[in-house]
Amino acid sequence: MVAMNAIISATELASELAGQNPPVLLDVRWQLTMAKAAGEPPFDGRAEYAAGHIPGAVYVDLDRELASAPGTRGRHPLPDLAVFGAAMRRAGVSAGTPVVVYDGGQGWGAARAWWLLRWTGHPDVRVLDGGLPVWEGELPVDVPEPAEGDFEPKPGAVEMLDGDGAAALARSGVLLDARAGERYRGEVEPIDPVGGHIPGAVSAPTNDNVGADGRFLPAEELGARFKALGAVEGADVGVYCGSGVSGAHEVLALAVAGIPAALYVGSWSEWSSDPSRPVAVGPDPQ
Repeated sequence: MVAMNAIISATELASELAGQNPPVLLDVRWQLTMAKAAGEPPFDGRAEYAAGHIPGAVYVDLDRELASAPGTRGRHPLPDLAVFGAAMRRAGVSAGTPVVVYDGGQGWGAARAWWLLRWTGHPDVRVLDGGLPVWEGELPVDVPEPAEGDFEPKPGAVEMLDGDGAAALARSGVLLDARAGERYRGEVEPIDPVGGHIPGAVSAPTNDNVGADGRFLPAEELGARFKALGAVEGADVGVYCGSGVSGAHEVLALAVAGIPAALYVGSWSEWSSDPSRPVAVGPDPQ
């Protein structure tokens, strides 16, 4: 398997930004919070962006521009394509211009934008490996005003799963559950209606794909990990998580290892909201 050109280092990014064809930069700082339960204000990526960002980067709001409102399709269903397309053009994204996405270091928000751009047909999009913490350059506070881009989303460029497709893939191929192991096993479920996993899915926490510095493990190590989980040559592979965000990060890790995979965007938040869907608990897939 040949690793895909899905990530970029901070050194490489600095070089490209100084080159003849600099990439469009998207800042997608986001993190999952329990603000309502804790009584605290929600995480505000826009405020963090305003305090400093990589030169030229435009902020993109994951909850409003990379997803639709929560509902029966999950906590982060696919965005309205008109809204998504407008956000990308506002940021200067064009079909013929490379795009680099970063976030605060966790990688989940950046991976969601990466996956959506790939799914809607953009040919050249990468994630800054390690996110903002690995950037050693300046962090200006001025807000850039890029020229309007021409990107028009055309969905279906990469495979996507719905609930029925995920259930079928769990039987015929490899369906990876990117959530923490305790949520997969059903020991705890802090967000969704019920704990557990899709019957047949294999536990594969996305946090195990990165090192202590937040960067992805080498492609060879990722390949070995996924092979041990069943993602062998010729196998159909899919991923789900809680709401299609951390799962995109696992799809990105698979891409680094050279393994194509489909994302179940609705993920567990959609699956568990339907009482007719079966739920498995415990450490085993079944």
